[in-house]
Amino acid sequence: MRPELHFRAMGTTCSLFGDGDLVDGERWVRSFAARITRFDQSSELSHLNAAAAWVDISPELEQLLRASLRAFEMSGGLVNVAVLPSMIAIGYTRPLAEGPTAARLDQAHSAPLLPNVLNVKRGKARLAPNVRIDLGGVAKGWMADRLCERLGANSLGNLGGDLFARGEWPVEIAGQTYLLRDLGVATSSTRRRRWGDMHHVIDPRTGLPAASGLEEVSVAADTATAAEVIAKTALIAGPDLAPAYCATHAQAWWLS
Repeated sequence: MRPELHFRAMGTTCSLFGDGDLVDGERWVRSFAARITRFDQSSELSHLNAAAAWVDISPELEQLLRASLRAFEMSGGLVNVAVLPSMIAIGYTRPLAEGPTAARLDQAHSAPLLPNVLNVKRGKARLAPNVRIDLGGVAKGWMADRLCERLGANSLGNLGGDLFARGEWPVEIAGQTYLLRDLGVATSSTRRRRWGDMHHVIDPRTGLPAASGLEEVSVAADTATAAEVIAKTALIAGPDLAPAYCATHAQAWWLS
């Protein structure tokens, strides 16, 4: 049996496996998650959201913001971190462990085009006025990739369903077990983080929870970041467009 470590962070279950320093891996996940949470007004992300001006950012946040811009491009705009106002409008104003608040759907609106409202340069970033971002799933995929770089050649990091397998690992996907080698996997779902008629996957075109006809998409790709972007894009795009999109971008996919 290879060492393993399980813990709760970012409102989800995280699991680390491998021969590296798993305790250090957990420490890094908790530390970085605290810096990019929108639920703490003192976090690095909250400072960026509040500024509407150029602010100094860490190298890690710079990399994650650049990954978010690439995600927007790769998804044709369907993965857009500038949906935070809509997240708040549907009642996702605090960690769901504390319960949602009342929805105010009249305040939900389509998200602006991310490249028009987010500027990033070395060590600095700026959001346009009245624009706020939630790094959400892109962050989990990006963190899973970085985590396995820290843990070494024989490792697996699973952050709430966004995972990267460095080396060869058996992984259960959509109810079946597959042997993965140096691949990322992510699942985007409207079945989880759900309350009443609301769920957390926002369609940036409408500002409302996605209602595409798909409920869950799992994807295997070269990185966990790419898998997260592909899975969410396919989920929002719906059953007519998702197969062709996944065939172009993913190693394997499962739709339901």
